[in-house]
Amino acid sequence: MNTERTKPVENLHHVVIVGGGFAGIQCAKSLKNANTRITLIDQRNHHLFQPLLYQVATTILPTSEIAWPLRRLFKGRDDVTTLLAKVDDVDPVAKQVRLTGGRDISYDTLVLATGARHSYFGNDSWAAHAPGLKTIEDATNIRRRILLAFERAELTNDPDLRRAYLTFAVIGAGPTGVELVGIIAELAQRVLPKEFRHIDTRQARVLLVEAGPKVLPSFPGTLSEYAQKSLVKLGVEIKLGNPVTQCSGDGIQLDGADIGCKTIIWAAGVQASPASEWIGSTSDRAGRAVVTDTLTAQQYPDIFLVGDTASVTDRAGKPVPGIAPAAKQMGKYAARVIRARCANKAPPAPFRYLHAGSLATIGRRSAVADFGKLRFKGSFAWWVWGLAHIYFLIGTRSRFAVAWSWLWSFFTGHNSARLITGDEKPKV
Repeated sequence: MNTERTKPVENLHHVVIVGGGFAGIQCAKSLKNANTRITLIDQRNHHLFQPLLYQVATTILPTSEIAWPLRRLFKGRDDVTTLLAKVDDVDPVAKQVRLTGGRDISYDTLVLATGARHSYFGNDSWAAHAPGLKTIEDATNIRRRILLAFERAELTNDPDLRRAYLTFAVIGAGPTGVELVGIIAELAQRVLPKEFRHIDTRQARVLLVEAGPKVLPSFPGTLSEYAQKSLVKLGVEIKLGNPVTQCSGDGIQLDGADIGCKTIIWAAGVQASPASEWIGSTSDRAGRAVVTDTLTAQQYPDIFLVGDTASVTDRAGKPVPGIAPAAKQMGKYAARVIRARCANKAPPAPFRYLHAGSLATIGRRSAVADFGKLRFKGSFAWWVWGLAHIYFLIGTRSRFAVAWSWLWSFFTGHNSARLITGDEKPKV
């Protein structure tokens, strides 16, 4: 129980946080003992550790190791009320949040941490054929598609159809795309060959397609080149400099040529949630709301926008990346401002993003790490990457379980979560 409250619950400053991602959770945690009452709203009942979502999609980790029920996270906080609901709109004048079904929630301060969704650059019909990776449902769907592709290749006697089933295309060569193709290639080359009788999984074709000139475009050139060479050694075909012009159930079109492909994964772009539209805010090209230097809406100082919902620049004028550490820093900063306001104290200095480094894995034994002046690559970078992610997981059990899964996979080459779930059954 919180023993530091000085007012009845109904008279406490009411903070409504929309979104249970990194920014929203960090904001709620940082408001502990702030003499506020908090309502946390999310359309899912769990907090998801998105940086490891691709490992669920590629059979290394089960879903239970990277997601935690929101109610469990705040079971010891009687100042936090969790609602499983979807927000449809915000009335910034009446200071109300409207939920699906018509219920309105009043607030004193609103924190919009609603994240981002996939962007297909105007080709939304591609979503059915090229799923992205943002939710647990996305990850299990992609895992099912990958594993079923091998199963269907085993069933068919048609060489062209078998070739299409054994072709995997990942569109977008940022960290998610690089991490996905690395594990898919290792799955085909090292994990599955002895388990099938009619196909040689080592004949699988794994494509990484990037419209830009290099893989990992946000990384220094030396690390980008190392990642590209490492992927080629794993058997990944890298297609740079040309965007995909068509996606369908039969494959992709690239540089005017059709490539038969039954498994396509989208890792090329994101679009912010409609939060900026709810409050009539100016937004950038990705739909992120342009905010003040205290992360508030320009016309509504009682509304904070954090994480992937906000368009924020660093000291050099570059956009703050949409990564977990940035979201956590924004959530923590918003809580500091709210605390200061509730205590009638001077506000903290404007928000300044501190970049802690960039990491990306290449298969199960290699990675690249950029910490500014310090840059690592290879197996040492993989261990750095692993330790960093273990540190940010929630709870001792999750840290132990994920560490064990990684060590098992690292030393044995076996993946622990190769289950096909869902209604879709193998067919030719």
